[in-house]
Amino acid sequence: MKIALLTETFLPSTDGVVTRLCATMDHLIDQGHQIAIVAPHGSPAFYKGMPVLPVKGAHYFFYPQQQFCPPSPKIKTFLDAFGPDVIHVVNPVVLGLGGIYYARKENLPLVASFHTNLAAYAHRYRVPFLDPVAWNYLRLLHNQANVNLATSTAMVTELRLRRFHNVRIWAGGVDTEHFHPRHRSESMRSRLTKGDQTQSLLLYVGRLAPEKELHRIRTLLDGFPSLTIAFVGDGPDRSRLERLFAHPRAHFAGFLHGEELSAAYASADGFIFPSTTETLGLVLLEAMASGLPIVAADSKPSRELVAQTGAGLLFDAADETSLQQTVRMLLLQPELRAQLSLQARAAAENKNWSDPTQKLINYYELAIRAHRLHHKAADKGFVRKRNRLRISDRARF
Repeated sequence: MKIALLTETFLPSTDGVVTRLCATMDHLIDQGHQIAIVAPHGSPAFYKGMPVLPVKGAHYFFYPQQQFCPPSPKIKTFLDAFGPDVIHVVNPVVLGLGGIYYARKENLPLVASFHTNLAAYAHRYRVPFLDPVAWNYLRLLHNQANVNLATSTAMVTELRLRRFHNVRIWAGGVDTEHFHPRHRSESMRSRLTKGDQTQSLLLYVGRLAPEKELHRIRTLLDGFPSLTIAFVGDGPDRSRLERLFAHPRAHFAGFLHGEELSAAYASADGFIFPSTTETLGLVLLEAMASGLPIVAADSKPSRELVAQTGAGLLFDAADETSLQQTVRMLLLQPELRAQLSLQARAAAENKNWSDPTQKLINYYELAIRAHRLHHKAADKGFVRKRNRLRISDRARF
């Protein structure tokens, strides 16, 4: 199968969408599928031998790491040369418009996947009036697709309630060898605790952005004198967070990759996840595979991934006392922590990337069949309408 992927974010960016895309493409390529990628400017020209078209754009004023890439005429030339069987727009906002337009113009099946709840971000960036506008816009884009994909059962339900059509679940996966408890490293633990390995260590991995609600966990440093919090990642909110967490037991490590990232996960005592706007949170799966107990804000996706698997504990994001009590349970009850660690690893072992990739292939095939049926029905309707017109014309004479 020849698959065209149009994505609003790609390498060298580091986020959950890019992680999912790369893991998925690796499996697709291994199975012999051909891929062409349209991505923001700065992306590599090829990904494992597959062509990439970088599209120039401007950076968002509120998120300088993300580019605003309007559709370009180069997309048509690039995709014409590739000749795709199916178009997949990933998190369509601006660049994805080019894929939607191309699919309609060239009469091709279209798949769209929903990864980021941009409407919820409107409240975090203090423009709540954009919430309904964002939902209307995203619904308009996604309802052009033959199949829509969401990353959790909770988001499938949410999108259906908001009148998104033909929504299916495309769950996440994790590399359970790359993320594993055996990668624990005393040197990494020393690095993250600033040399005091007697400290308990909570880890956060991800973007440093307002929608991650990291400000909520600042009070933990005051409430637990033997606790260090380490932040792995970067983002537009880093400077503000560094000022907010200006404390000897807070450590901002920046981006870590490869073996360093694996060691960071495996060397902590727990993973802290205060966001309530996530559609899934692949970092949760990476933490679980590393045997880390999770402390997460209560939300529908976190219930699905954490509470239902027994991988950790949930707290009420609106209640500071709930956060304090939940962290206290984790840090002061080593038997509970050990049990959650085992359950987290066991749950992650069933979530490799092979199954989600095979389901994605099935969804591509479903989109192709749906597209054919739609146009067959449309053609029949056109013939019936044309025949009625002929009858009407004869009746006049």
